[in-house]
Amino acid sequence: MTDMSLLCVHAHPDDEALWTGGLLARSAEAGGRTGVVTCTWAEGTRRAAELERSLDILGAGKPRLLGYADARVPESAPGSPRFCDAPLEESVGRLVAHLREFRPDAVITYDGYGGYGHPDHVHAHRVTLAAVEAAGYAQLYPEAGAPWRPRALYLATVPRSAVLALWPQVFGGQPDPDQPLPGVPDAEISTTVDVRRWHERKWAAFAAHESEAERGAGPAVFASLPEETRQRLLGTEWYIRRGHADELLA
Repeated sequence: MTDMSLLCVHAHPDDEALWTGGLLARSAEAGGRTGVVTCTWAEGTRRAAELERSLDILGAGKPRLLGYADARVPESAPGSPRFCDAPLEESVGRLVAHLREFRPDAVITYDGYGGYGHPDHVHAHRVTLAAVEAAGYAQLYPEAGAPWRPRALYLATVPRSAVLALWPQVFGGQPDPDQPLPGVPDAEISTTVDVRRWHERKWAAFAAHESEAERGAGPAVFASLPEETRQRLLGTEWYIRRGHADELLA
């Protein structure tokens, strides 16, 4: 674990804490190199500043921003296209440059549904898969640096059993059977990481996104939960390992 380098690719500021904050804190504490690429929001915005504070808490370096606009917040990157609207070739190339500069052993992004279906999350999944593949070919994006092929790709997700067990405590009632549920069947989970030891740092990093709390999203929702429920939600992280690489996160 101490020699492993880890790069997460997330759609928005605060996702780094919610989905992978425990793993990032654990890896940094063990001496590994950790970093986060965030696809939306630009330098100089409040959320980018909050991201910098969150990454500092998690020991994950400085923000690495692709600079696109949030699908639902055009002012998140003035003058730039929405992440979902940007040319795929361009987005993949920007991420390839980060992969080749950082040279991670493992890359982490969302599952194919983006965790819960947000268009920026789904697109981050697609762009990351394409970039991880392209980064290993010297023929592609030669201007982005020397080729690099990560040892493993992981998809952050939630097992369906956990979604069903925690839904009443988080949202009240039962999920709508006609709406798609977050997460994946339990059998698809390859890696379960117990991050309870780093719960406080993960929660502090999540809470650093004060603008989200002010509008009643993310941290505000979790802050309203009983402590036991919040610790259950934040104390475990689940991943799907892609390819044939040896397990790197357990």
